[in-house]
Amino acid sequence: MPRGRRGGRVSALEGGPEEEAPPAAAAVPSALWASQLQPEAAAGQILLRGIFEIGRSSCDVVLSERALRWRPIQPERPAGDSKYDVLCKEEFIELKDIFSVKLKRRYSVKQQGSGTLLGITLFICLKKEQNKLKDSTLDLINLSEDHCDVWFKQFKKLLAGFSNRPKSLKIILNPQSHKKEATQVYYEKVEPLLRTAGIKTDVTITEYEGHALSLLKECELQEFDGVVCVGGDGSASEIAHALLLRAQKNAGKETDLILTPVRAELPLGLIPAGSTNVLAHSLHGIPHVVTATLHIIMGHIQPVDVCTFSTTGKFLRFGFSAMFGFGGRTLALAEKHRWMSPNQRRDFAIIKALAKLQPEDCEISFLPFISSQDLQERKVEGSPKSVSNDQWQTIQGQILNVSIMAIPCLCSVAPRGLAPNTRLNNGSMALIIARNTSRPEFIKHLKRYASVKNQFNFPFVETYTVEEVKVRPRTNSAPNLEEDAGRHAAASENNFPWNVDGDLVEVASEVHVK
Repeated sequence: MPRGRRGGRVSALEGGPEEEAPPAAAAVPSALWASQLQPEAAAGQILLRGIFEIGRSSCDVVLSERALRWRPIQPERPAGDSKYDVLCKEEFIELKDIFSVKLKRRYSVKQQGSGTLLGITLFICLKKEQNKLKDSTLDLINLSEDHCDVWFKQFKKLLAGFSNRPKSLKIILNPQSHKKEATQVYYEKVEPLLRTAGIKTDVTITEYEGHALSLLKECELQEFDGVVCVGGDGSASEIAHALLLRAQKNAGKETDLILTPVRAELPLGLIPAGSTNVLAHSLHGIPHVVTATLHIIMGHIQPVDVCTFSTTGKFLRFGFSAMFGFGGRTLALAEKHRWMSPNQRRDFAIIKALAKLQPEDCEISFLPFISSQDLQERKVEGSPKSVSNDQWQTIQGQILNVSIMAIPCLCSVAPRGLAPNTRLNNGSMALIIARNTSRPEFIKHLKRYASVKNQFNFPFVETYTVEEVKVRPRTNSAPNLEEDAGRHAAASENNFPWNVDGDLVEVASEVHVK
């Protein structure tokens, strides 16, 4: 799982590097795959040439190894007659943007058999504004069965060359996600696209919390090319944890103490169907169901850093982000009021936690992140620190909140991200510490997340880029936020609440994040 010195990664079916091209196109320079690719540069070896009707115009259509080009057929221009001197625009699409091809037929009630052939339909993935993807179609109209059959088979052969596109997926759907809309989202928006792409699916609808974890411990996954989560952050984090835990066991790793985790065996696709969708938003740059689905169909892979959480030598779980202090207490309060809607629960918990805002006396130790470029520069300069970068730093005092994030954590309430300077896969985490301050100043800090202003530009806020963090509370027990401690304790006695990817984790001692 890990690449680099520390920390691990889980792969996600998302818009990272382009998928593998067909074998014949493997040697093409990367510059030729840009969006401004010229038709001539995209030509390659011509495979087929013929006439189709496209958009009510008869076109000369050329299929090469890497692109489909077409130009309207114009009547011959009389020599010297300028009024016929019209620019005939040539258009093209790259083969890597096509995800399916089907024969286009017209059916009638009285007609028997397979219907009347009209031509070929290409299903295309288009890049739109603001990281959004859109599915579209292109019809190549020709009534000849033989002509279309030759072209159809050639398209199928070329598309089969994109070998990293999934052919079979395990779908895990949480029907309780965000107003119980996940089932509708999947069957109305996701499943039709997967079916069009010819991807086989096996759907499991979870029935209880932890169902996905227990399922992935025993489920046979050899026949699948990936696992797809349809749900919110809680479901996505649970499935990512389950896939990584399964990989450790298959590799013979001791799961009580995971020091050097291995990579997950299958990529995880995320369909945003929750209330916040932090993971999917950070991955795709936008919480858009069709965009997420098309990334999965196209086989886009994006490595993502993931953290290990452990305490007193015992492994707790994998996760992408965590909050201690205000963030942990807010979640602990929200969990006590699950009868409310997600938004109401969140707002109530924030107001309640702010009303009883108080710091934690704790000690935070961290190992600063040193990039491979920095290490190389140190070696060139002959710095004595080039041999080892184990220079731990320690902070002590009254702390209102600690955030540890391996991803930017984009969401609707923080469009720039809770950790905007963090990257998905550079091997580092953002450590954000809010020291004790007045309630109005802390509220100003929280409000900044929803704006374009720098939320860290406060004297009581400190930010670090780190590889490891240890957080050790120096008080004996977590403070109780509720008046009736017997019935509504925010955390169990002697336990401190942590918010790990939206899940409440209660820990009594030091937590080590790596």
